[in-house]
Amino acid sequence: MRIAPMLELMDVHAGYGRIEVLCGVDLVVPQGAVIALLGPNGAGKTTLLRTMSGLLKPTSGHIHLADQHIDGISPARLNRAGLCLVPEGRGVFPNLTVEENLVLASLAGPPTRQVLQAAYERFPILEQRRAQLAGNLSGGEQQMLSLARALASEPAVLLLDELSMGLAPKIVESLYDTVAEIASSGVSVVVVEQFASAALRVADYAAVMRGGRIVASGEPQEIEALLGELYFGGAA
Repeated sequence: MRIAPMLELMDVHAGYGRIEVLCGVDLVVPQGAVIALLGPNGAGKTTLLRTMSGLLKPTSGHIHLADQHIDGISPARLNRAGLCLVPEGRGVFPNLTVEENLVLASLAGPPTRQVLQAAYERFPILEQRRAQLAGNLSGGEQQMLSLARALASEPAVLLLDELSMGLAPKIVESLYDTVAEIASSGVSVVVVEQFASAALRVADYAAVMRGGRIVASGEPQEIEALLGELYFGGAA
């Protein structure tokens, strides 16, 4: 019997107006797996995440979440169905405190006390900063808060866009350790990264995009060995 993947894209096309950005993307995301989605600037990675999360409607093709058809469903409904996007640049309210950010994230999910306890256990530094404005946190702390807010909805699929942007290597390594822990609890994670090494370290599978298509996919070690060629030419 076929076991349905947690998220599946089949021949997905999408774009902006007359400009087609995604040109027939196929992708399978198993439950509890980390998928590293790599590629140079302009490859279509962020557009693919926007399409997965409902922010951009595909022009053709199909997207399934837990074997349910979700083409064209609103981001709010997708979030309630278990799919959550952490956008590039972090998704926090800078003029609210850390705790206020977490309380807001809990409104449509588990009880506030449960959300706060889980966030502070996973990221102890956030408890120390709980009365501080989110906009005054360091970049790494803001990214921790973004992850904690996303996890408040108890997602089945977590989409992460450029988790490492602007952060020191040690902070990036720690965040990706957290990504691996999240996946080990059964959450499927798709990580978009321009810089591949940190994501590949924790990935179960990797795929490379170029020109709006996935040009290669496989085990992280296989993809890492081919990155130069896949980013800049050949293997199309």
